[in-house]
Amino acid sequence: MKKPIGLTLSLVALCAAAPPDPKALSEQEFTVPGFADFLAVDGDSVWTTNDGRVEKWSTKGKQASVDMPKPCGAMAMAFGSLWVANCKGGEVYRIDAKTARILATIPVGLGPSGELNVVAGAGSIWAPSETTGKISRIDPATDKVVASIEVAPGTSYLTFGFDALWAASGKAQSLQRVDPKVNAVTHTIALGKQPGFLVAGEGAVWVQEQGDGTLARIDPAAAAVSGRVKVGKTLIYGDIDAGGGVVWLRTTEDQTFVAIDPKSMEILVRAGKPAGSGALRYTPSGIWTSAHDVHTLSWWSAAPKEKP
Repeated sequence: MKKPIGLTLSLVALCAAAPPDPKALSEQEFTVPGFADFLAVDGDSVWTTNDGRVEKWSTKGKQASVDMPKPCGAMAMAFGSLWVANCKGGEVYRIDAKTARILATIPVGLGPSGELNVVAGAGSIWAPSETTGKISRIDPATDKVVASIEVAPGTSYLTFGFDALWAASGKAQSLQRVDPKVNAVTHTIALGKQPGFLVAGEGAVWVQEQGDGTLARIDPAAAAVSGRVKVGKTLIYGDIDAGGGVVWLRTTEDQTFVAIDPKSMEILVRAGKPAGSGALRYTPSGIWTSAHDVHTLSWWSAAPKEKP
């Protein structure tokens, strides 16, 4: 029996959209001079922070570079722009993702630590100031701060999901839920030692408890811890993302990253050799990781390797 053309196309689309299998990923490594660190996916490319610049890379090599004083922290890709924290000056830089041109610099009092997230959600950009204990809400239509939310001291790690902003404080050892409708904290959840980078996805909010070496799963509806998995001795200065039915965790010891089943909390795979500190971002085609201590970016996929 001959298959209808529409069915054949649908099957092809489904196969093309299949998420990466954590157990079948191979590494393609690129040498990146400087200090390639935090990552933001831009289609089939990725932006990375570096010394005095942000750079755009693909599997074919470097695509663009934009100078700025001290890019730091995890970046956001939204509203056709790359949003980057500048820890020397405390601004958020808005960069046109297509032209690599700086569109605006928005003072928000970022830093001084580079361990932070700038994130997008609810039609806004959100940026933390750990020294003042506030989070700035930026309107991308005007590039102005339209609200300032008081949070626990030391709050610098953010993610957005499940209709809320989630903000972790290493100093207060807590996770805060911020309602964007009222620009205020509605729930505070106690966490383990040194909570750090976090992500909202795959049915929960996931927070690194860096000092304990554990990953905490937060039920967003109950605003409560619903599980933990021990990953290593510590998880200091790694990174995290979620997608394709998996939670992806960049580590600094034992391996490059681990993949975790969000339901069973089982570690599915420990991939790569230890490469020091760095970042990680998921795409439907594969995983990007950085390793600034050895000056590399890596693309992990099941596809045949390309030459740059």
